Amino acid sequence: MGYLKYLRESWKHPSPELESLWKERLMQWRQEPVTLRIEHPTRMDRARSLGYKAKPGYVVVRQRVDRGGRMRPKSVAGKRMGGRRPRHRRLFKVLDISYRLVAEQRTAKQFPNCEVLNSYFVAQDGKHYWYEVILVDKSHPAILADRRIAWIAEGQHKGRVYRGLTSAGRRSRGLRRKGKGAEKLRPSRAAHFRRKQRRKE
Repeated sequence: MGYLKYLRESWKHPSPELESLWKERLMQWRQEPVTLRIEHPTRMDRARSLGYKAKPGYVVVRQRVDRGGRMRPKSVAGKRMGGRRPRHRRLFKVLDISYRLVAEQRTAKQFPNCEVLNSYFVAQDGKHYWYEVILVDKSHPAILADRRIAWIAEGQHKGRVYRGLTSAGRRSRGLRRKGKGAEKLRPSRAAHFRRKQRRKE
């Protein structure tokens, strides 16, 4: 059994001795910048399974995301005008995407020369989530020479994290489902809505 399998088991079933270590680690991470490039993945087993290679051209970034605060704020104008009906207060969620996808998009803004390959969960506390995002430098010679990853430098993959093409994006779009009950998800929910509107016309 390889060492990565032991790492994976320790993440799934952590020992009590690691609790103090994790508390110290979270205390340190709270003091660090929101977006921080790191030398090595914290979860090497997960990073390797998602395509990370310890070679030039690969970048790992730890991204912190605030929990909560995704509902629309109450209308200030409604208070001055004497309030609004509850149905018109528009307090539903602004985003229909996961925290993981938010972390990927914020990381991609800080590294415009790279494309997001994948990401994975690292830690959480009462106020934050931490994700590690695997980026690929699409203009690096080592990446262009590797036929297994050179596809990410092609034009159709530009800005893939903003178009819901990463694993987290496809999950938020509902593309993990197949068959009965998933007829309205492909090629996308917006495309299905437009097609239905054209049929009505």
